[in-house]
Amino acid sequence: MVNRFLVTTALEETWPKDPEIPVLFLGEWCRLYSRKERWSKMNAEVLPYHWDNREKLFNDYQYLNNIYENMLKALQKQLNDVHQVDHSLRYWRILVGPWLGWFIQMVFDRWTMLKHAFEKYEISGCRVVEIDESSLIPNEMNDFNNLFINDGWNEMIYSQLLQEYLKYDILIESVRKDSIQLNQSHNNSKSFRSYIGRLRRLGINSLMKIKSHYFNVNEYFFLNTYLPPSIEDELLLRLGQKPKKWKLESIPEVQVNYKMREWVLKTDSLADDFSNILNQMIAKHIPIAYLEGYQSLLACSDYLGWPQRPKCIFTSVSSSANDIFKIWAAGKTEHGVPLVIGQHGGHHGMTPWAFHEEHQISVSDAWLSWGWSDEKKPQIIPMGNLKAIGHAVDYDPNGLALMVEMALPRYSYHMYAIPVAGQWLSYFEDQCRFISTLPESLSQQVLVRLNRSDYGWCQKDRWIKHFPNIKLETGQKPLHNLINKSRLYISTYNATTYLESLAWNMPTIIFWNPKHCELRHDAIPYLELLKSANIFHETPESAAEHMAYIWDDISAWWYSNGVQEVREKFCERYSHIPEKPLDKLETIFRELSVE
Repeated sequence: MVNRFLVTTALEETWPKDPEIPVLFLGEWCRLYSRKERWSKMNAEVLPYHWDNREKLFNDYQYLNNIYENMLKALQKQLNDVHQVDHSLRYWRILVGPWLGWFIQMVFDRWTMLKHAFEKYEISGCRVVEIDESSLIPNEMNDFNNLFINDGWNEMIYSQLLQEYLKYDILIESVRKDSIQLNQSHNNSKSFRSYIGRLRRLGINSLMKIKSHYFNVNEYFFLNTYLPPSIEDELLLRLGQKPKKWKLESIPEVQVNYKMREWVLKTDSLADDFSNILNQMIAKHIPIAYLEGYQSLLACSDYLGWPQRPKCIFTSVSSSANDIFKIWAAGKTEHGVPLVIGQHGGHHGMTPWAFHEEHQISVSDAWLSWGWSDEKKPQIIPMGNLKAIGHAVDYDPNGLALMVEMALPRYSYHMYAIPVAGQWLSYFEDQCRFISTLPESLSQQVLVRLNRSDYGWCQKDRWIKHFPNIKLETGQKPLHNLINKSRLYISTYNATTYLESLAWNMPTIIFWNPKHCELRHDAIPYLELLKSANIFHETPESAAEHMAYIWDDISAWWYSNGVQEVREKFCERYSHIPEKPLDKLETIFRELSVE
């Protein structure tokens, strides 16, 4: 077997300089499309991705959920001891749970791929980046979201696993840190927080503390609810409260204190090799806001003037990345204040596994779905599509076909039933198959809306390479505006947008690969309904053929009794717009609120 030099990321400083040296790329994330001229000439192979086996992906998800629960309990004890508090498991689940779950799932993927590389190949050596690791410790959850999508953070994880935990007998060469540039947005955000911190020390906190005494202490607290502003304001008025926009602040920056990180988690259950590694890594990587910056985060939430004893807390967007909201809400729930979370986007209620969905439901007193329910989870209330309430579209029967694209991080992140890592390339191939199947005259009638976040996939360049005359929109224009100028909406993945278009009664064609967008058992009949009406297709060819068939008279197909009946049945379950949404919302919040 040929010895190969291991390459873990797209950081070319860690690649061998001699193109003749045999290389093993750990995954497709190493091969940026913009650098194809270099890597295509290398003597290289790409390690098969372990989660191309989707059964393994699902089994690993269940395994990692068990680890997560054990780690969360251990972290509760550790953080209570460090901060000399006695907060509940739910408190720490609200605050730390999103980061912990994501981190566990990411590290497992990196660890597994390294193990597979050494099991399947003879590895001669690799290069790692010599860097001040404190620069890649996130300040808070939003900071973490900016870090994990980048090569620098992932290279650090691979490097730590190789040098400190796996310790394979290979030659590891270090590359100086000054040859690697950190993520600029990460650095900019840290500089901005530092500036805010200096202002805070000049007295802004004192001012906010004085102001906080003048706010009503017993109010409904709505933040980032997904409701249109006019609907939210009207709802608050019905609840006897004047509409209010709550103040938000940036989280102060606190320096890393390594002495506070000199601990190892101790889990109660019998640990395996991966759990033992996690027990040591969590202290190194936990965001500063949960450790060194915890008191500053707590103080920051106290100075915002938010209600002291809210009747109810409601958000749809802030329960994952907004740590000021999370620490404030977690504290209020310990005093009996109900936390209501609204469904944020699509995919919910349809997928066999989704960490973000399970987390939100587990921390909420009520979780407002867009129509679906689960008898095993009574806190799920089928409210209806919060985002579509109060909106309407007036599409153009002579317009283009709008085809909305998905882009995902090149590295895996939190786990749910969607293409993972390099599987995005298979997704892109499906998009090309769709356009190629259309008659040329019809392909010119398609506007492809790219995802605003590219993640290094070079979406625009790939499209132009395959279809030089394709019409592209780079994700800058609001989707609602684009739909108003289109005659047909084409959805290519299981997420938010087609739920909106169906709720708006916009002519819609959906296609995705069912092997990469698995469905839970009770969702399958509803997708079969869409398939029977030629709304949903399992292959891009079938979707393209149907588009060509209906193009000259889309209304005849869309407004037929059969298609409309199917659309209504599906929307009733997954994207319902209630006739009197304000009445329903008012009832929900009056029943939940505490005095």
